[in-house]
Amino acid sequence: MTLVAVNTYTHSVTYVADNILKSLKDIIVGSGLDPLNFVNDWDLNKRAIQAWLTSQHLKQVVLEVYDPTTNKPLGRWDIDIDYTSASGDGEFWLDTAQIRYHILKQGVLPSQAKYDLILRTHPGRADVAGWGAGSLRPTDGFVRQSLGSTISHSGLGAGAAYWRRA
Repeated sequence: MTLVAVNTYTHSVTYVADNILKSLKDIIVGSGLDPLNFVNDWDLNKRAIQAWLTSQHLKQVVLEVYDPTTNKPLGRWDIDIDYTSASGDGEFWLDTAQIRYHILKQGVLPSQAKYDLILRTHPGRADVAGWGAGSLRPTDGFVRQSLGSTISHSGLGAGAAYWRRA
């Protein structure tokens, strides 16, 4: 019985991690940003997301978009992790239409924009090679728009939000 629960949670971690990354790639491309660096770091990002989902230390995945000449934020997408999103009955889904709608609502970002991926974790997480401490740019002058739940698999899920200028 324990083996089944472990395999189910491992499958949930893989499903949620894959769909977080897919959603972020869709956001990057749909926002008019260059996906090359993100795609090149896919395995590194997936390894960290999976490790910290497995240990339940991952609390948020953040895609910060900024102006490289001023280092000021242009926008931000948050994916908040929910370790109790369902009853664990085997349901799984990804709401790509909702994400696409909000990408269009946000609009295309300036072509010179750059982005950073930041993984926010709870204290006590194990280190993952290639990842270290980071900090978020201030969101003064921005308003957070929640999309609600966007990814779910057997009790592990994620909700998305984006930040727009007030």
